[in-house]
Amino acid sequence: MTSATHGPAMNLSQDFSFQGIPYTTGTASAPLLAANLELSFWGGVDQKTGEVIDRFHPLSGRHLKDTILAIPGSRGSCGGSIIMLELMLGGVGPKALIFERPEAIITLGVLVAEEVWNMGVPVIVLKSEEFQELMSWDGKEVHVQGSQVSNTPILPAAPSAGSGVASDVIEVEKLGVQLSDNDRATLAGAHSKASQISMRIIIRMAHLMGATELMSITSAHVDGAWYGPGSLALGQRLRDWGGKFVVPATQNSVNYEQRRWRALGVDVESGTACEELAQAFLDMGATKSFTCAPYLLDGAPKVGDNIAWGESNAVVYANSVLGARTLKNPNVLECLIALTARAPRAGVYLDENRTATLLVKVNEFQDTDDAFWPILGYQIGHVSKAQVPVITGLENVKPSRDDLKAFSAAFATSSSAAMFHIVNVTPEALTLEATCVDPSALDSVDIEMKDLEGCWDEFNNGASPREVDLISLGNPHFSLREIKQLAQLCQGKVKQQGVAIIITCGRSQHFLASQAGYVEDLERFGVQFLTDTCWCYVQEPVMPQQTKVIMTNSV
Repeated sequence: MTSATHGPAMNLSQDFSFQGIPYTTGTASAPLLAANLELSFWGGVDQKTGEVIDRFHPLSGRHLKDTILAIPGSRGSCGGSIIMLELMLGGVGPKALIFERPEAIITLGVLVAEEVWNMGVPVIVLKSEEFQELMSWDGKEVHVQGSQVSNTPILPAAPSAGSGVASDVIEVEKLGVQLSDNDRATLAGAHSKASQISMRIIIRMAHLMGATELMSITSAHVDGAWYGPGSLALGQRLRDWGGKFVVPATQNSVNYEQRRWRALGVDVESGTACEELAQAFLDMGATKSFTCAPYLLDGAPKVGDNIAWGESNAVVYANSVLGARTLKNPNVLECLIALTARAPRAGVYLDENRTATLLVKVNEFQDTDDAFWPILGYQIGHVSKAQVPVITGLENVKPSRDDLKAFSAAFATSSSAAMFHIVNVTPEALTLEATCVDPSALDSVDIEMKDLEGCWDEFNNGASPREVDLISLGNPHFSLREIKQLAQLCQGKVKQQGVAIIITCGRSQHFLASQAGYVEDLERFGVQFLTDTCWCYVQEPVMPQQTKVIMTNSV
C-alpha cells in the first residue's frame, strides 16, 4: 500500500525525539498511521471496525486499531467525538493520537472515556515542523510517553491518568482556568455527579482551547442520536447520575422516527436503543424537537445570544446567519454545558475570533438554481479550512434562509471553522470593513465557475445518465417554505413508478405543513415524510432496498 504522507522526507535511520503538549497522558508503542490531511471521524471512520471509510482521504481502507494516529486535526462533523468514544469502548481505536494543533472534537471523546470509564489514550500536539517531519515515519514503529514522541523506546515513567489510574488524579483546579464559587461547588459535587463530571470535562476542554475562564450560556441544542452502545451508556449514566439541563434545551435529530419506527420495519434492538437514548435526554429536560435545524423553531436565538449548540450545520448557521454565539461543540460537550450552563470562554464567543481571516471573492453568477448554494458552501469551506472567511460578490444575490441553510451545512462539512461572513447578507457583515480590521491585509481566494464545476464533478463521481431510484430531501431538515415549494412543483403531476421520494423534517415544520395541506398533497403525489431523523442515519429498510442512484440537493 502506498504511503499517505505528504511531509518533507526524514532520514529513517536517524533517531528523533519530539516534545509536545499532552492533553491526556499515557504510554503507547505502535506503528504510525500518518496523513497530512484532516479527517472527519463521523462519516470517515467505521466505528465498529476502525477502518477509514472516507474514500477521498489518503488513509482510506486502513485501520486505526493498534496504531498511533497522526493527523493535523479533525474536520467536518462534530459527531467525531462520539465516534472516538465508540472506537475506544469497542477496542478498535488508536493507541495514541498526535495532532499538529489543539484538536477539540476527537480529544473530547478521549476525555469522556477517561472521566466516565477511566480509560484513556495519550493525546499530544506537536509543533508544526516536528509534525511534518513525523509524516515520513508512516508505517514505522513510534513510541509515546507523556509529552514525548520518539522512534526509540522511552524509559518507563510513573503511571498516569491515561494509563489506567483513576481520573481524579488530574487536578483540574490547577489547569489555569478561573472558576466562580458556583463552579467550585459543582466541581465538589454539590449538585449531582453528572454536573460534577461535566464540570471536570468542561474545564479540561477550556484548557485545551486556551480559555482562562468559563462563561454562562442561555440555551442549548443537545444531541441524543444513537451511534452505538457507548452513546446509550453515556446518556443513561448522565441521567442516572442525577443530570438535569439547567437551561432550555432542544434535542437534535435521532436515528429513527420515534412515533413509528416499528411500523417502518426498524429492527427491535436498534429501535429500542435509539428510543432509550432519546428518552434519557428527555428525562434530563430536553424538548421533543428532534431536528437538526433548531433555527427553524420558534424562539430561535438572536444576535449576540450566548448559546451551546451541537450539530455542525446548526452551529455554523447560528453563528453566521443568526449572529448568535456558540462554539462548534464536539458532540456531547453541548450536553455537558447544558447540565452546568457553563462553557469555555473561547473561540467565536470572543469578538476577536469572529473577525474574518480570509477574503473569498466570488465572481458574480447569473441564473443560479438550488444546486448553487450547497456547492458554493462546500467549495468555500474547502478553501477556508480553519479560517473564518468573508465572502464578497454576493451582495446583490439576496439568498433566502433556505439557501443559507444549504450553504451552512455544506460549509460545515468541508471546513473546521465555526462561521463565515457574507457581505451585505449576514448580520455582522453589513460592510466588508465591519468583518475585520484591515481587509487589504487578508489573504484572498477567487471562486469561479470552473471551481464549482470541479466540485460538482466530484459529487457526481462515476455518474452517468441512469434511472434515479431515490430522491433524498431534507438534510438539513426541510423547512415549511421548502415543503410548500415542492408541493407547488408537484401539483397536478404523477410520480414515476419505481422512484422513491423521501423528505426528512422536524415535527414542528411537518405540523405546520400538514395544517396548510402541503403534506397531504405531497403524499398523494407519492412523497414519504420522515420526522425526527435525518439522512445521516436513514438506511434499509426505511431506505428502499437495492437503491443505487440517489438524487439529492444536499452535499
